This record gives sequence, structure tokens and C-alpha cells, in this order.
Amino acid sequence: MRAAWDRLRLFNLGELVVHRGRTVIALVVMAVSAGLLVSVFSIAGSVTGSVDMLTKSLGGRAELEISGITDDGFDQRMLAQVRAVPGIEAAVPMLRAQLASGDEPTLLVGADASVAALGSSLDAPLRAQAVRLLSTPNGVLTGSALGYAVGDRFHLGTTAVTVAGVLDDATSRRLDGGHIIVATLPVAQQIAGRAGTLDSIEIVPVAGTDVARLRTALTTLVNGRAVVAEPGLRTAQAGGAIQLVRYSTTMASAAALIVSGFLIYNAMSMAVAQRRPTLSLLRAMGGRRSPMVRDLIAEAALLGLVGGALGAVAGILTGRLTIARIPAAMIASVQTHIDYLVPGYAVPAAIAACVAASVTASAIAARQIYKVQPIEALAPVGVSKADAVNPLLRWAAVVLGLLMVTAAIGIARADLGRYSLAAISLSIAAALVLCFAATGPIVALAAAVARIFGAPGALGATTIERAPRRVWATAMTVMIGVSATVAMGGASGNLVDAATAGYADLARRDAFVSPTPMASYPTGPVLPADLKARIAAVPGVTDVGSAQMAFATLGRGRVMLQAYEHGSPSSLIDGLKPGVVEAMSSGSGVVVSRDVARDLHVREGSPLDLPTPTGVHTVRVLQVIPYFSAITGTVVLDLDVLRQWYARPGETILGINFAPGADPATTFAAIRAVLPPGAFLAGGRDAVAAVSEGVRQGTALSGSILWIVVLVSTVALLNTLMLSVLERRRELGVLRAMGISRRFLLRTVLTEAVGIGCTGAALGAAVGAAVHYLATLALGHAMTIDVTYHPGPMLLIYATAALILALLGSIPPAVRAARLPIVEAIAAD
Repeated sequence: MRAAWDRLRLFNLGELVVHRGRTVIALVVMAVSAGLLVSVFSIAGSVTGSVDMLTKSLGGRAELEISGITDDGFDQRMLAQVRAVPGIEAAVPMLRAQLASGDEPTLLVGADASVAALGSSLDAPLRAQAVRLLSTPNGVLTGSALGYAVGDRFHLGTTAVTVAGVLDDATSRRLDGGHIIVATLPVAQQIAGRAGTLDSIEIVPVAGTDVARLRTALTTLVNGRAVVAEPGLRTAQAGGAIQLVRYSTTMASAAALIVSGFLIYNAMSMAVAQRRPTLSLLRAMGGRRSPMVRDLIAEAALLGLVGGALGAVAGILTGRLTIARIPAAMIASVQTHIDYLVPGYAVPAAIAACVAASVTASAIAARQIYKVQPIEALAPVGVSKADAVNPLLRWAAVVLGLLMVTAAIGIARADLGRYSLAAISLSIAAALVLCFAATGPIVALAAAVARIFGAPGALGATTIERAPRRVWATAMTVMIGVSATVAMGGASGNLVDAATAGYADLARRDAFVSPTPMASYPTGPVLPADLKARIAAVPGVTDVGSAQMAFATLGRGRVMLQAYEHGSPSSLIDGLKPGVVEAMSSGSGVVVSRDVARDLHVREGSPLDLPTPTGVHTVRVLQVIPYFSAITGTVVLDLDVLRQWYARPGETILGINFAPGADPATTFAAIRAVLPPGAFLAGGRDAVAAVSEGVRQGTALSGSILWIVVLVSTVALLNTLMLSVLERRRELGVLRAMGISRRFLLRTVLTEAVGIGCTGAALGAAVGAAVHYLATLALGHAMTIDVTYHPGPMLLIYATAALILALLGSIPPAVRAARLPIVEAIAAD
């Protein structure tokens, strides 16, 4: 053990200190990968963690929760029936509504005295401030984040309230990050304008009660008018709202990790090249191969561990910026203030991934360099037998690559929902495997490109041919960066175009009025009952159409209900089959998006049980449509049917048309004058732009990560060329002594970079174009929308930009080669 430690300390750890530049580069690259992974993990962790914290803080000891089908809740008279069910120790009613108060949405919570039975975070403050809360007219308790003081008066909606107390900081952090207002149940119902309704009933079973049987009894009692589930259902539904961002960013981060693995491979190859005299001497003295291999792997594992740890810390700090870039529509669907939370698995998983990538890469380098005879260890890289690829292994790579391509095509074409996105990563991995089989032609192509540049290129080509595996690894890092950027950049653009086209009919209206911005899906609260008539009476307005959007629970997930007034113009309604609109108007059927049909295992003509606050309504699936579902699936039904079944009179969207010749500015001003506080007015084209921007935000995070991958590719090329300079130090010194100019050597290294970079970029552009096509198919299934493949000029722009960035990595080693001192270089080795 002591001998192993001394060997590791002298020949491995000591080298890391001596060659600080290479060590720092490897650490930085691994740190970048770990930081990206931690940030990506924190996206889902923050959203689901915030919802879970709020649910547990409010629910306390509750093991079951009865919640509303929609955000409008259910009839309060159900409470007495629930309390009569045997096996229930406490049934605590609550109202939960998100209201606009200040700059951020605020959660309003109403509860009665029975909340003490939950032992929740509300128990202590309500006990301590019960007297003041009950004695203050319209009294409320506010979270510390709202900035109110005792005695302050302000408006919530149309109700004036008075601050009877302020929650302490510790309680506020657990309750929606302090963006919360607590009131007695009657006061909360008055503020929300929802007298006689509840959002949830928290159930605490009697000790020893069979919770499964109690759930069955409650499900029978509510009869589809509400949802009976574990409190964790809200957390599960919140996780579904950010799946697009989570999957796309995870794949982009995985690409960064793969590129980092290639860079570690090159770094280990560089280490072996510099230590070759020592290693050959040890082999000649009888040293065994296996300890050397283990030492190299341990060295790489240490790089992965330290780099991963540093990156995890940086990822925790930078992850806060990631949360701020989640599209507003996704946050609105969660209806909880999102605090930045790093899940417990994020840091260990990121570090473990970095260590695994480092160990795998170093194991390949160790096999390539160390498993040679002592005399071969003295030979230059590229001359050793270790650089030759076994023909059997090459043909195995061809077979495996073709199988992976076939699987990727099958996954992309199959309707697997968001799992179809796996085809993107699988296809890039397949390209890597096939490129491994084609190592010889790839190296030959890189050398041929270098030779185009005359004598310096010929020397650079010779260097390329002497180190085939290292050149291949570097070309692959460039290929991954270019192909991932081309494929995902192009596919994301196609997705935005398809989504924009789907919402283009919004521009057919001159203006829209909604309770929230159009970009965040206006699902409520419903607009005032007389607002439509008041807007219709505005001079210059000729037509006002009604529509509603609402989130509703269907199965264990949430769907978006969309309902349109009969005869109201809409491309969604106009595109339905003949007879479907009439069937929806009669309440006999609904239209569903592809993801809803897939999740519920229904198709056109299938019966569907639709739970509503008025009971379960069995309808028929009239048509399954492609419809953009970045957050959740969609169910389309008639507006009058939704109003009746879901007890939601009114509308959440009013579409307005102006009279021909009416002055838009004057008409907008007149409409704005009749709007209630908090209502939003937007032009039709502005609404389309807002929705499109939300889609762009959803894909922008993965795009940013992919450009980081390109920067990592730049470092990889720098590393490889620096290794080339180090290996040829004596050779370059002899050339300088023979009269070769610094400029010639500079051009030699640059031509080597151009050969490798152009080859990698060409492969990346070709692979990226193919993966781009598969990505459009996969995104179409994931977002349940028909995405059309349009390569466009951006393919070349992305590829060229990525290549330029990668070639920047050739400048430092080229300058070093040109400035190499002749005497020191000749004395090397």
C-alpha cells in the first residue's frame, strides 16, 4: 500500500502539479460539465421541491387530500359528508387561490379552526395571532416577503384587507417563500370571490385506519366531483409542467459531459507522452503494466472528483439564473412561488458523472499507451501497435452503429411522447460509434485538408497521421459540438415556427382581454360577468367573442381545458372534421390532443370519463389533434358545456374585433378605460409574439448549454495541438536550427488545426443535418405538434460559427511552437 501511494504521489500527483496548465484545463472542463448538470437538476428540483415544501407545510399530518378538478375548487357542502366517513380523525377545509399582489403572484390561503389538527406550519402562527386575526375586520396574516407591517391596509382584488400579523421568517420560507396571505376561511372566500367553495380538504386518518380503503370510500363519496389522492399528487403534476425544459437541458448537458470525456482522454494521452521516458524505464526495470494503468485511472478519477466538486459549487451559484429563465407559462401552471432549491442528489450525481467520464476516458488512454512492450514505449505515438485498430473491433463498431441508427430512427418515428427525445442523443452516439469504425478515413481526410496549404500543411499532415487516435478524439469533440448545435438549433427553430403557426389565428383578432398575460395561459380567475357587454358598447368595437382556459385534473395528470363560444373564429375549431363542432355543442364529445390520447390510451371514437365538479360525464373522443403541448395536454370542448359542467360561468378570454376604419389607439384607450384593475389588454399580433417568445424561452436554455459544448470543443483542440507541440519539441527545434522560420512553424500548427477542425466540422454538419431531421420528428411527438423540417441557411451559420470558435483553440499552441527556444528544444529528450 505504501509503495502504491509513493508511486502515485511521485509519478502522477506530482505531474499534475508540474504541468499546471494541463491540469487546470482538465479541471475547468470537468467543472463546467458538473456545473451544467447541477443547474439542470436544480430546475426540476426547485419547481417540484417548492411545490412539495408548500404541500407538506400546509398539509402537515394529512395522508390524503381531496382537491378540486379545476382551480375553482368544489362545493363546500361536501365537507360535512366527508367528515361523516368512518376512519377520519380530522377533515380540514382550505381555500388556495393565487392572486395578483404587488410585483409577484401571491398565494391566498383560507382555513378554519380545525387546521390545528394538522400540526402544519400554519398551526403556531394562527394560534399565536388568532385573537388579532379574528378581531380585525378583514384581517389577514402576511408573509415576510410581501413587506407589510401590522396595521397596513391594501387591496386584494376588490376587497380591502388589514394586516393583523406578519408571519416570522422561518414560517414564511416554508410557505411559498413568504409570498403568502393567510385568512380565516370566510374572509378568504370573500377576497377570492368564491363564497361556498373549497380548494381542498386535508384528511388525517384515525390511527390504524387502512388508508387505501379510506381513499376508496372517499372516492366513492365525491363521485368524480373532486380528486382524492395523496398530497404528493400536486408535486407530480408540477414536475410534468417543466418536462420540456428538463429533457432538452439534460440532453445538452450530457453532450457537454461526453465532450469533456474526450478532452480527458487527450489530457491523459498528453500526460503519457510527457512521461514516456520514465514509463519506458520502469517497464525495462520490470515494472508491471497493471499498476501503471491503475495509477493513470486514479489520476483521472481525482481530476473528475476535484473538477466535479468545484463545478458543483459553481453550478449551485449559477443555477439561480437558470430558474429565472423558465418560461412564465410553466411557472403559472405550477401556481407556487419557485424558490431555488438544489435537490440532494444533484451534487453527488454530477460529481459521480464526472468521475465516471474521467475514468472511462483514462482507461481507453491507458490501454492505448501502456499495453505495449518496453521498447514500444519509447516510440512516438502513432508508431506503436497500440494505435492500430483491430479490424474485428472496427466491424463490430459498424454493426453496433447501424443498430443504434436503426433504433434512433424507430424511437423518433414512434409516438413515445417526451421519451422520443432520446432519439437525438442516441443518433449522435451512433455517429460516434460509426466514426470510430472510420478512424482511418477520418484521419486521412484531416491530413488531406492540411496538405492543401503547401509545405507547412505537409508537415502538419505528417503529424496528424502519426497520432490517429488522438486526432480522431479531437475531431469527434468538434463533431459533437457542431452536430449538437446544428441539430438542436435547427430543430428548436422549426419548433418555434410550428408553435407560432399554431397560434397565428390570434392575429385575426384586433385585441384580447384576459385576467393574466396571454403568454402565461389565461386560466383564471374568470372576468367580471358584465365586462363583455361593457366592451361591446365601446365605440369602434364590432364583435366580442368569449373563450375559457382552465387547468383540470384528468387521471393523475393535469390538462388544459379550452372552450370557445359557438361560431367564434378560431383556426383550431375551423380545422376540425365536419360534425365535430356540433357534437361538442351538444355535450356528447370532446377533442383531445395527441398526448392526452396517448396517456389515457384512447383514440377517436373511444369513450372518456371526464370528472367535473358536477360529477363524471362520459363523453366520446371526437377527434385526436396535433396541438402544441409544452406544459400539458389539451381537451377542447364547447364553452357552454364547460360553463355548465365545471361550474365556471363567464370567460377568461375576450377576443375583440374593431370596426373598419376605427382608430386602433383610440379604441384601445376606450377599452382600457372600462377594464377592471388587474385585467390585461393586448393586440392580436402582440399575443402571437408573446406566445412565440414563451416557446423560445423554453428552448433557449438548451441552446445556451450547446454553445458551452462548442467552447469545450475549443479547449479540446487547444489541448491536442499543445500535445502535438510537446511531442515534437525536439523535431521543431531541429527545424528551427536548420533555418525554418517561426512563421513556418506557426503555419504548420495552424494547418494541423484546420485539418482537424474542418474535418470535425464537416462531419458535424452532416451528422447535425441528419439528427436535425430526427429531432423534428421527436419534438413533434414530445410537443404533440406537427414540426416541419426546414434546414435553411442557419445550418451553415451554426456550423461555421462553431468551427471558428473551435479553431481559436489553435492559436496558443501555434504561438508556443513559433516561440520555442532552439537550444532547449534540441536538448529535450
